[in-house]
Amino acid sequence: MTDSEAEKLQLEHQAARLFLRAYERTYHTPMRHIWHNEPAKPDVSCYMDGERLDIEIAHLYANEHEAMAVLGRVLNLDIQRQLAQLALNPPSGQLAFALNRLLQAKASKQYDSKRVWLLIRNASTLWQREDFLAVMRSLPVPTPHQFEQIWLLSDWHGEEQPLQLYKD
Repeated sequence: MTDSEAEKLQLEHQAARLFLRAYERTYHTPMRHIWHNEPAKPDVSCYMDGERLDIEIAHLYANEHEAMAVLGRVLNLDIQRQLAQLALNPPSGQLAFALNRLLQAKASKQYDSKRVWLLIRNASTLWQREDFLAVMRSLPVPTPHQFEQIWLLSDWHGEEQPLQLYKD
């Protein structure tokens, strides 16, 4: 396994763990035992109230430069300046665009699963819970897709109540 693959698994596991805790805290429904799946299946699986649930996980970044910064990559001075400018003046439609792009990409995939949820974890420092609440009202969920539900962790640490973007 490459370092990149190990990092991806670690991020997915962390996101799943944070979501399960937040979901349990909010809805008082037991969610237990996270395990990773092979390709063609969603990223992780767990048991929710004793029934298997598969979860596809996606991290939302403003752009690839921000992703590099969040993941601790070395950034050249030009990229650092771009990120500083982005933080000072985020484009108004950028969140809706980024979320829509991510949803379109995930909706086009097929999963070997009877029951799959999509979990989006906000990894961007630009957007807060209030930003997501404002965009959710008008965010079109692409169809068709395979997700029974779509959830969002609006903060990196999973301390906020998860936001439900879609329910079948």
